[in-house]
Amino acid sequence: MSKSSNDPIKFIASIMSRTPLILLRSGSSWLSFKKQAQKGGKTFQKELICQGLDKETARLFSQEYVEGSNLLKLFFYQS
Repeated sequence: MSKSSNDPIKFIASIMSRTPLILLRSGSSWLSFKKQAQKGGKTFQKELICQGLDKETARLFSQEYVEGSNLLKLFFYQS
């Protein structure tokens, strides 16, 4: 066997060994982003209420605000 025939195998093995780490980092980043969006939505709702908007309308607006940060919906369900 020549050295060049092992290169694709080494490449695939390298990718497979790094996949769990990449998934772990991506997952933690996604959860952090989602948590920050929820926190921002709560702050947004409080500010709307302080500005004189009724609670139900403020809740709906903040729900739309948080929904805009839904990455799965943003990437996969946009038409």
